[in-house]
Amino acid sequence: MKEVDCMKVFAGDKEELTRSKQVHKDLPALPTEKDITRLAKNCSNFVRVYGFIMNFLTEEERNFPIAYSILVFKDAHQVTQLLQAIYRPQNVYCIHVDQKADQSYRDTMAAIVDCFHNVFLASRSVDVQWGTFTVLEPELICMKDLWPFKKWKYFINLTGQEFPLKTNFELVRILTAYNGANDVESTTETANKERWASAGPAPHGIIPVKGAVHIVVNRDFVDYVLHSPVAQDFLNWTRRVDVPDETFFASLNHNPQLGIRGSYKGYPETDPVTKPFLTRFKNWRQFPCAEEMRIRQICILSTGDLPLLDKRPEMFANKFYQDYSRVALECLHQRLYNHTRDEFLGMMEFDTSYYQNVSFVKNMVTVEKIK
Repeated sequence: MKEVDCMKVFAGDKEELTRSKQVHKDLPALPTEKDITRLAKNCSNFVRVYGFIMNFLTEEERNFPIAYSILVFKDAHQVTQLLQAIYRPQNVYCIHVDQKADQSYRDTMAAIVDCFHNVFLASRSVDVQWGTFTVLEPELICMKDLWPFKKWKYFINLTGQEFPLKTNFELVRILTAYNGANDVESTTETANKERWASAGPAPHGIIPVKGAVHIVVNRDFVDYVLHSPVAQDFLNWTRRVDVPDETFFASLNHNPQLGIRGSYKGYPETDPVTKPFLTRFKNWRQFPCAEEMRIRQICILSTGDLPLLDKRPEMFANKFYQDYSRVALECLHQRLYNHTRDEFLGMMEFDTSYYQNVSFVKNMVTVEKIK
């Protein structure tokens, strides 16, 4: 962005970081829902104004489509920026609008998706309430809605308050390096096991594991979730536990006896060194939070956090608030654009050796058993 030298911000220049705070205060108002809806009525203009990339860019990317779910409920401009950042014509996107969102917001999202052949609203809308099955339910709805698109190789779930740290080209390279492995968080040592107590033993000898609802999983994992009777039995069991979204995906991925391709055969404990979780960067007090603004212990990211984000290996960062993180998001957007351009022109390389050698790639289930 013109008002801030983002390169200096990423380099940790204290003077520029201080100036960015003042710039944030002086920025003009963001587009409203009505502004975006009006703009989206002319799709070619909407695509141009927001800078959507309507080309495959490389054959490697064209041949590796990715499926996304995006759970949204507010901040239409921020959601549009996120969609623009991850959009490619070969990918496919399911947007779930929370049932609590007002009609104006739903109309804006409907206008946006009408501009793309590969973006759609989820077939059903859920009133998402933290700690309940309704957090997991939209993911399952989008998985089902995405399933008929037969070419995608990996599924990634996002919320509207996240932003990519990697270009689409880099994501394709990372997922190719994964070679079918799933990237799912896990813990048994620090799991809240009382969450499972009232539900009784899990079916089919499944050992419950705690982990984030955020996942990067191959198509066979989604197939198992949607179509395996074992997965359906386990899903019904998770309806009786507390915070089921932190149990369902993590447990399926860390019970290798189920034979799900890409699931993990090792000890189910996420660790930055031995078993990193690279799907999402979240600052749970393991790093300083630049402005010390936290919601449920998660740092709300701002410009002061950008020097850290610039070096992170994770694919996406969480969490950004539109009104609070605006300059940070603009700088991340500029960084993503520059990397996309430089990779396309052959001016920038991306080394995947780290991703090829993480433990969940080295220790994955490679053959799926008959369901």
